[in-house]
Amino acid sequence: MNWTRKSTYSLSKTLIDNGVYVCPNTAGKVLKSLGYSLKLNKKSISSTQHPDREKQFRFIETKVREYEDIGQPIISVDTKKKEMIGNFSNAGRKYCIEAEKTLDHDFLSNASGKINPYGIYERLTNKGAVVLGTSSETPEFAVDSIETWLTDIALARYSGMKKLLILCDSGGSNGYRKHGWKYYLYIKLSSVYGIDIQVCHYPSGASKWNPIEHKMFSFISKNWAGVPLRSYEVAMNYIESTTTTKGLAIQAFLNEKEYQSGITFDKSEVENCIKIKRDEILPQWNYSILS
Repeated sequence: MNWTRKSTYSLSKTLIDNGVYVCPNTAGKVLKSLGYSLKLNKKSISSTQHPDREKQFRFIETKVREYEDIGQPIISVDTKKKEMIGNFSNAGRKYCIEAEKTLDHDFLSNASGKINPYGIYERLTNKGAVVLGTSSETPEFAVDSIETWLTDIALARYSGMKKLLILCDSGGSNGYRKHGWKYYLYIKLSSVYGIDIQVCHYPSGASKWNPIEHKMFSFISKNWAGVPLRSYEVAMNYIESTTTTKGLAIQAFLNEKEYQSGITFDKSEVENCIKIKRDEILPQWNYSILS
């Protein structure tokens, strides 16, 4: 037997019906002694395995080593799960004398707001930033979030910064098919701050390999587990109080700008007005936005 859906009470009853008198507690102990335990499903099988997956992983590692050697920043970016702001139950548990009372249904109409947490994780320093957007998740919002990190943190931390390596997923607001993403990287970052930006996208179905997922987002989720996010301030405080034994430190910012979703960009028009250089290896996933 590999698994069973029966509870220990059901197992006990089945055994008793067959002449074996075992109480539910004993049935549980026997299962444990045989190596069985309660387990959740494990999401570990990728539904899409791109044929160039390993080739892209090797290219990303080559670029990471290159930027580490020259001391130029490497950031991993992504948008964390959207959250509603209000007296809503948050998954997880925490130590307390009495459980907090929250609304019995999570309706958006009862929310005082919502947040799109866009994260920027620095591979070289184990530090990060999260920009809480209160509007739509768009390519412009993604680039504005990176600009917040750049102006408030990076320019002082990396004196003489001339290059930036961005690691991101293949989809979402910073996806490789988003022409607005490339447009705003040039208009708002490269051309303004004189920085050449190398972008490398992880293959589809490989987002869990993006460092920000296991280096930063997972720890934020653990820190605010079981905490109702009743205000923007509460969310920001829990983000900034997130740390690890390896010294993770995160700064939180609030962006209340309104972003219009659904704006389309023509590929040829965008690439004619920006300075883009595609790599020879998998150019759809690897390119530089030049200053």
